[in-house]
Amino acid sequence: MLHRTIFHSEASKIPQKVDRLLVLPFMKSLEIAIKSIRVRFFRSLITTISLVLAVSFLSFTNVSSDIANGLLATGERTIRQSLIRSGYDLRPEDTSVGSSPKQRWIIILSLLVCVVGIVNAQLMAVTERFREIGTMKCLGALNRFILRLFLLEAGIQGLIGSTAGAVAGGIFAVLNFVIRFGTLALTTPKWDQIMLSIGIASLTGCFLSLVGVIYPALVAARMQPVEAMRVEQ
Repeated sequence: MLHRTIFHSEASKIPQKVDRLLVLPFMKSLEIAIKSIRVRFFRSLITTISLVLAVSFLSFTNVSSDIANGLLATGERTIRQSLIRSGYDLRPEDTSVGSSPKQRWIIILSLLVCVVGIVNAQLMAVTERFREIGTMKCLGALNRFILRLFLLEAGIQGLIGSTAGAVAGGIFAVLNFVIRFGTLALTTPKWDQIMLSIGIASLTGCFLSLVGVIYPALVAARMQPVEAMRVEQ
């Protein structure tokens, strides 16, 4: 009993464990992410442009297929022949147009190159921000805050870049068919399907942007403060 009393007395002198940690509000994290993008505007612009081009090609291909399907649904022989002359491989029994295997491979390769470019750009950004990351960690920033900061930056760039690319690709596809087929390219397609294709392309770009930043963000989050502060810029 004596030993238990002494142990309880000593244990009562030990400071109690902190129940919770103060975390930075989400809006403050968003503000820091936006400021970081502004500071590195030109590097962020290069990364965003690569995403815009890849998503634009994806959107152009999908919207072109939607418009071609709308034209094909009219059943007019002359339109069918015009689509064949435009490069669509249509058999007599085909009732819809799909992307060719060559187009699909080109899309996959362009998106893959885009992801590799994002990873490379974000790794360079981590290297440039060693001291910044080390300072934040010395001030008490947790790993999840660093991870959230990089994900927010990539999400903002991905949202802007993929939306711009998807809309641009859709507009170019519509203009291309208007030049070839006139007003039929505006009246025959299902516009809800076209908007869906643009939305899917935009979401794909956002997803790729987040996937490309996961590894660089983990590298930044796991960085030791002492090592980061010791790096010479």
